[in-house]
Amino acid sequence: MPDFPVYHTAFDSYDWMVNYGDPLFHRHVAITGVWGLVALHLADDAVLPLNYLSYVTQLQVYTNVLSNMLEDSVSLHPITASIQELATAAKEEEEEAKKLREQETLGNLLVLKKRTLNDRLMFAERGFLDAEGLKGRQWFKHLIYGPCRYHESKLVFFPGIVDAIAESRRMNKKEGQAAIQHEVWRVARAIQRAAFALRGELT
Repeated sequence: MPDFPVYHTAFDSYDWMVNYGDPLFHRHVAITGVWGLVALHLADDAVLPLNYLSYVTQLQVYTNVLSNMLEDSVSLHPITASIQELATAAKEEEEEAKKLREQETLGNLLVLKKRTLNDRLMFAERGFLDAEGLKGRQWFKHLIYGPCRYHESKLVFFPGIVDAIAESRRMNKKEGQAAIQHEVWRVARAIQRAAFALRGELT
C-alpha cells in the first residue's frame, strides 16, 4: 500500500485507527466477514481447494522476471528443475483430488484418503518455509513470498534472492554471484520440499 504512509509503522496504532483510519471500524467488520466466510468454506470442503498448478505458473513467471534481472550471470536451473518437479506433483495431486471429490460413497477409507491428501496440501505450503529464515531477518521464513530488505526493489517474490542481488552490488563479482547462487539453491530446495510433500514423501 504505497499511498498509505502509516501502514505497518509506529503510527499505525489503535488511537490512529479510531481517529483517522477506520473510526467506525466498518472496514474491520467487512474484512472479518470475508475471512469468516473463507473459514466456513474451508471447514466445509472435504478436500482443501488449494491449487498448486497456479502456484507453479506464478513461480515460472517469477523465474522469468528473475532471469531477465540476472541476465544469465547466475544459473537458475536449480529453480526451474524444482518447479518442474512441483508441476508434476501438482498434476498428480489435482487428478487425485478430482477423483476423491467425485466419489459419493462414504466410508472410513475414503475419509482417510481425503484427510491424507489435505495433510499433504498443507505440508506442501510449509515446504516453502526455511528454518533459518532470510539472511539478517530470520523471522521471515517463507522463501517464495516476503518483503525485500531494500525498499528500492518492488519485487515481492524470492526475497532472499532479491536481497542477495542488492547486496552483490557491494561485493566483487565472484562473491556476489556466489551469494546469489546460494539463495537460488535455497529457493530450489524449498520448492523441491513442497513437491515432496505433495507426493507424500516428506514427513
